[in-house]
Amino acid sequence: MSKICVIGGGAAGMACAMFAAERGFKVHLFERNEKLGKKLFITGKGRCNFTNACEKDELFPHVVTNPRFLYSAFNSFSSQDTIRLFESLGVHTKVERGNRAFPSSDHSSDIIRALESRLRLLDVKIHLKTRVMKVLTENLSPEETIKKQNRRVSGILLENGSVIPCDDVILATGGLSYPSTGSTGDGLIIAESLGHTLQKQRPALVPLETAEPYIPELQGLSLRNVTLTIPYGKKKQFREFGEMLFTHFGVSGPLALTASSYIGKYLEDGPLAAYIDLKPALTDEQLDARLLREFENARNKELKNATASLFPAKLRPVMMKLSAIPEDKPVNEITREERAGFRRLVKAFPFTITGLRSYNEAIITQGGISVKEINPSTMESRLVRGMYAIGEILDLDAVTGGFNLQIAWSTAKVCADALSDNNRSS
Repeated sequence: MSKICVIGGGAAGMACAMFAAERGFKVHLFERNEKLGKKLFITGKGRCNFTNACEKDELFPHVVTNPRFLYSAFNSFSSQDTIRLFESLGVHTKVERGNRAFPSSDHSSDIIRALESRLRLLDVKIHLKTRVMKVLTENLSPEETIKKQNRRVSGILLENGSVIPCDDVILATGGLSYPSTGSTGDGLIIAESLGHTLQKQRPALVPLETAEPYIPELQGLSLRNVTLTIPYGKKKQFREFGEMLFTHFGVSGPLALTASSYIGKYLEDGPLAAYIDLKPALTDEQLDARLLREFENARNKELKNATASLFPAKLRPVMMKLSAIPEDKPVNEITREERAGFRRLVKAFPFTITGLRSYNEAIITQGGISVKEINPSTMESRLVRGMYAIGEILDLDAVTGGFNLQIAWSTAKVCADALSDNNRSS
C-alpha cells in the first residue's frame, strides 16, 4: 500500500487526504497549527462560502490567473460535485445571491467537522502541531527518468529532525494571506528548494489604500448599485457594478476586493486613478433632467440643501467640496456649465488608489508555484516525480463568491485521481 504525505491541513489538504484515503492509500496529514482548517474557519466571515453553484463553464470566467490550467480540474470535479460531496457528509447547504453556496447553519465549523470526521473514519493519520521543513528526494535511474524529471520523492523532514519516508507528497500549504492562521509560506520555500519557479506573490481580494484626504471623511459609508472604473495597464480597465465601502484608509467591499486582484500588479508601477459612477442607471441626459427637477422643486434653496435626495448625508459635504459650485449658492443661480460639471462629478467621483492592504487583510494570495511546472491533469510536478501541488500554493486565483475554494476542491480531487492512476500503472 502506497504511503502519501499531505502537507497542510486546510481545504485542499483535507480534501485530498480524504479522496486519497478513499482510494485505499495510507495517508498522513501534517498541519503546523493545533487544529485543522484554521483559515477555512474564518472564510466568508465565519459562514464559509465553500463554492459557487454555477454551471461548470461559468467557473472559468471568474478565475483571474491561469484559468485554462483548471480545465481538467473543473471538469473532473465541479461546484455541483462539491455540493453533493458535502451533502453526503451531512452538511446541508443553501445558495444565496450570486450563486454563493453556504452551509445552511451559516457555520464554517460544519465544513471542517465534516471533513475531519471523514478523515478519522478513513483512518488518516493526522499530525497536528507538526511542521514540515523539507521534501526529500532521490535520483531516478536513467531508464526511469521522465522528461525533465530526474528525481523522485523519498520522504519529508520534520522540524524536530524526524524523517518520514513516503511514496508521494502533496503540497497544500496555501499562500501568505492571514499569516495568523499559519499561512507563512512554508510550502513556497519547499517548492523553490526543489527547483520550482515562484511567480511573484502579492495580497489579493484585499482592500485598497487611497490618497485623497476626503476619502477617510466618508468612513463607514457603504454605496450600493454603483459602478467602479479603474484604468490600468495598456488600454485595460476594471469596470464593475456592485457595492463598496469607504474606510479610514481607503475603500473596501466587494468591488474594491475584486478590483485588487486585477490591478495589484500595476500598482507596483505607481498610483492608479479610479472613478465611481454614483448613478449608473441614469444617462447623462437623464441625470440632467433629474437635477433640473430637483432644482425646480427647491428653487429658493442653496445647493447643499437641494441635493438631499440625491446622495447619502455623509457624501453630500464631500460632493459640495469637490464641485466647483459654492455650496451656499441658490440653485436658481446655477449656470448650465456649473450643472454640467456637477453631472461629471456624479458620473465620475474621483480618487487615487496608492496600494494594497497587507496579507493580514487579504482573502487570498496572488502568485505562487508556476503552473508551467505542474501537470494540469494530475497536479504532479514536472520537475520531481511524486511531488504534487494543489490549492492556493499554485499561481491560481479567482474573484470572490466561492471560486477560490472550488479551486482547492477541484485540484485536490484531480490530484487524488492521479495518485490512484499512477499507483495502478506502476
